[in-house]
Amino acid sequence: MRARRTTMTRSRLIASVLSPLVVAALALSGTSATAAPTAALPSAAAQPSAASVSGATSALDSLRIAGTSWAVDESTGRLRVLADSTVGEADLAGLRRIQGRFAGAVTVERVDGRLRTLLSGGDAIYAGGSRCSAGVNVQSGSTYYFVTAGHCTAGQSTWYTSSAMTTAIGPTIGTSYPSNDFGVIRYANPAVPRPGTIGGVEITGTATAYVGQSVCRRGSTTGVRCGVVTGLNATVNYASGDIVYGLIRTNVCAEPGDSGGPLYSGDKVIGILSGGSGNCTSGGTTYYQPIQEVLNTYGLSVY
Repeated sequence: MRARRTTMTRSRLIASVLSPLVVAALALSGTSATAAPTAALPSAAAQPSAASVSGATSALDSLRIAGTSWAVDESTGRLRVLADSTVGEADLAGLRRIQGRFAGAVTVERVDGRLRTLLSGGDAIYAGGSRCSAGVNVQSGSTYYFVTAGHCTAGQSTWYTSSAMTTAIGPTIGTSYPSNDFGVIRYANPAVPRPGTIGGVEITGTATAYVGQSVCRRGSTTGVRCGVVTGLNATVNYASGDIVYGLIRTNVCAEPGDSGGPLYSGDKVIGILSGGSGNCTSGGTTYYQPIQEVLNTYGLSVY
């Protein structure tokens, strides 16, 4: 596992909801996300042992194959491994060997497109020629911040409201990426609005994701898109080779520039968009950093 990088004093920090300020930098691939199994599923109804799933997880982590992700399918108890279009036959054979070694505990599937994080130009929040989506506004005492994706804030110092970079929002205060994928930006310009909303939804707190939960996300490229949570505690090895752990998986689509935007259910925020594959024309799979880890790390709260 790669060591996590977390910059910022543990005192206070806070993340932003997206309203006048939404940005986007997202890990997305390019085409459809329809999964095609590469091997038949075991017919046995019995769920695999925890030891076999744990062993398979360790084996997958040790391979470090870019363009893969995995999470336990709660309906079967098996580890569901997804391999994007960049995974070659040799690496795919390695995944199948793990599937054979831990028979009944692992399934391997192909997904179209490419698992990646991608900063794109456009409107929303900008830094260094890149665009991302603000996640949720947060505070620590009387200081206000917003949360976005860590792959957006990594290496970026000051954020602006437009590509012209004439109105500053404030500086990056903390980044944790890879391993995690969250960053915190402080509001330093009192003229920039910081409402406690996601679009027209007034946020009242946070919630923990569960499989089957109805959710929506909002981003600066594709707006509001909805679907359901399909997995928890997913590991994603992006095409860049950066690995992020403990993510929420959904069947909600997204596109470059949506990264950092919020995942929410009703009036509760759940996570921050990290990346995924596919698009909003043919469908996709997306992954989210759970919001509570960010808030707990920096002592922040939504409002």
